[in-house]
Amino acid sequence: MAEEHQNANTIENLDALSQDTSSATEEASLVAELQQVIVAKAEEVKSVNDKYLRLAAEFDNYKRLTQRDQRDQIRFGNEQLLKELLPVVDNLERAIKASQEGGNTDVLIQGVELTLKQLTGTLTRFHVTPIQTIGQLFNPATHHSVISIASKKVPEQHVVEEFQRGYLLHDRILRAAMVSVSTGRANGAQGTDDTISSS
Repeated sequence: MAEEHQNANTIENLDALSQDTSSATEEASLVAELQQVIVAKAEEVKSVNDKYLRLAAEFDNYKRLTQRDQRDQIRFGNEQLLKELLPVVDNLERAIKASQEGGNTDVLIQGVELTLKQLTGTLTRFHVTPIQTIGQLFNPATHHSVISIASKKVPEQHVVEEFQRGYLLHDRILRAAMVSVSTGRANGAQGTDDTISSS
């Protein structure tokens, strides 16, 4: 009987031992699976990190190229305008040389007028246009009044005379025109046309 009890204990022990062994095997396979998942995730992280480093390097290169292009644009943005102005400079130099050699003043004046026409044509090609002034209603956005003049001919608050031409670049004011503005008919100046007062 004692022998049977011993055998029973031994069989029970074997069952318990086999259960412990199977759970240890399950744990070992679970650990192996987890290790494989960790290795796969580590490779994925490494791959994503490599992509990030490549992308960061490409972005740095792009940023450097963009900054260089921007610097070049600032430095050479007016290159085309300057190329267009060089013939004007050439013509002015020719006019000066001709006048120094004792040329006719009429020819000199004609040459300067042609050069001015060439220069204004160049400015027009670059969308620089003169502001209309004489006879126009005074506009403080485009006109700079330097004096006021009483006038019979020009209505009040209209431009009488232009002292310096103003220009627009597209629709932006490049320089306001310096003008004189009419104050209308002067009270005590019936016989005179223009009476000047400081603005």
